[in-house]
Amino acid sequence: MKVGGRLRLGVRHLIVSAQIKLVCERRGFGYNNLTVDCCELQKSTMGIKGLQGFVTRVCPDACRTVDLKELAEKHRIDHPDVLPVIVVDAMSCVRRWYTPESWVCGGQWREYLTILENFIEAFKAAGIELVFYFDGVVEEKKRDEWIKRRQQNNKEIASLFQFIKTHRKQPGREMFVLPSALPTFTRYALKSLGQKTVCTLQEADFEVAAYGLQHNCMGILGQDSDYLIYNTSPYFSIEKLCLDRLVTVMYSREDLCRALGLSMMHLPLFACLLGNDVVPENLLEGFWHKCLVTCPSRNKSYNRRTSILFAVANYISKIPCSYSSLKRLEEMLPLGSEKALLRRGMESYLLPGQQSPWIPPDAGNVKTFSCQEETAMCRDKEIFQVFQTSISCWYSLHMDVSVPSVWLTCSLGSGVILLLSQSGGLLQVFNILSNGELECSNSLEDDSDTEIPGQALIYRPARQHIYSVLLESDKDGACPLVKEWFVYFGNPLQQPELIQPVQPFIPGGTPNLKTLWFAKGPDVEKQRYSTFLACFHLQDAMEELQALEAPVAAFCCLLTYLMLQVSSLSLEDLNAFVALVLCLRGKTGAELASLQVLTGITE
Repeated sequence: MKVGGRLRLGVRHLIVSAQIKLVCERRGFGYNNLTVDCCELQKSTMGIKGLQGFVTRVCPDACRTVDLKELAEKHRIDHPDVLPVIVVDAMSCVRRWYTPESWVCGGQWREYLTILENFIEAFKAAGIELVFYFDGVVEEKKRDEWIKRRQQNNKEIASLFQFIKTHRKQPGREMFVLPSALPTFTRYALKSLGQKTVCTLQEADFEVAAYGLQHNCMGILGQDSDYLIYNTSPYFSIEKLCLDRLVTVMYSREDLCRALGLSMMHLPLFACLLGNDVVPENLLEGFWHKCLVTCPSRNKSYNRRTSILFAVANYISKIPCSYSSLKRLEEMLPLGSEKALLRRGMESYLLPGQQSPWIPPDAGNVKTFSCQEETAMCRDKEIFQVFQTSISCWYSLHMDVSVPSVWLTCSLGSGVILLLSQSGGLLQVFNILSNGELECSNSLEDDSDTEIPGQALIYRPARQHIYSVLLESDKDGACPLVKEWFVYFGNPLQQPELIQPVQPFIPGGTPNLKTLWFAKGPDVEKQRYSTFLACFHLQDAMEELQALEAPVAAFCCLLTYLMLQVSSLSLEDLNAFVALVLCLRGKTGAELASLQVLTGITE
């Protein structure tokens, strides 16, 4: 393994090619039912910074060790007509599931599937059903926070490569960075294992909490301080979970309130006054200082953060629970033109059907998903209406919605994922059709290396063709620009890049989206396949690719595209790709885990 271009290649592309092949192989996909997905978000710890640690250190009574098997049995007695269900914040769990020592090189797909199978079976044996939630598109109001996290991830990745160059070895888990697109592949792996998965239309924690409340779930499994604030199902820790015994820690909101001298209705305001995704911490420094002056620390051993938590709680406990109190707080804080910021933060914790004494009842707190047809980027209103109806139905019912099959392909930052446009993958396609926007998070790339372009640039030509197919041009040949938020070296993320769609070369022109979407018959199937290949400049290889098994054909599409786009790829790179597919194909997860991987790092 060579530091620089070759290492980046191993991290980025070997994982992707293996995952595409094995996901397709596992699910029995053929080329006429491959799909698309564009969701690749890495989620760092969300919520009120420091609250989770505060509860562990200062409020031990709020951290109860519980046996999930016993709780499931109690749930069955109390609710004999329903199965015990735990709703899983999957983004909090991916780090727990993916634990190989050679995580920088990646590629341990079969071993990862085995870990997921064991996880599911442990709960199934206890009669517990799991529902997995993943982050979907980034809400516009969270864009600034998303950018901050991506920039922080860039620093972490730079430190990772510097460590490798300095020490000539792979770093430990303390520098762990999620492999590219792992959350996306995790979702499809879980679906292939028969699990119910949901890709959210907004921040996952809200939808997880809402699902838990609405379906009377046994609990929520995750690692996010916000679950201490929502008034919803019990909150279980994934970090403390002992899978063999199904024992973990339950964080008690009631005991937290007792320790703080607050009630449950105070918690949303408490979270906002500590700083969260809606109310920035830098606006609260003056308020914290005032609280510390009026309520000095009760224990000299407390650090400043702990003292602030108690002081803010003390302040809240002494004011009336009313909208007028909230208005006075908004006047006190330096919110500038964002006077309603505190109220918006409070509303973000109110689940459907809930009300708060801090917010007028006529304000409305039900979050809904909508996209006005007149503002859609998609020129074909019928196509857009099909998408909109499917999305709205899926969002309201939290269920998979079948939609007409169509060759829609999306080139992601970490590779090309070819999956059927259903449910989760549908969201990103819909985001392009409605808003003309797409984002992609960080990849493991060495920014100091110039040998291989960033993944965002490698796959941009394919994305431009895809945008052209999705958005179509008008009579004058013009096509709307697409806003891309893609993380790569040299992109400051100050604003989206405006990308011009480019028509793929197809003899006779690109078929219209309505034909690709609704039409049936062998000629249309051929059109879909040729359109897909044209997006990756592979239309001349159609006959050869059709003769291959679907997993191998998918691999060949990816590899051929890479070899065409990246001139610096060597014969060794090509051999590594081919060996990955042909030599490891029949091995089990246990056999692969025992393989010795040579990773000699050279200059």
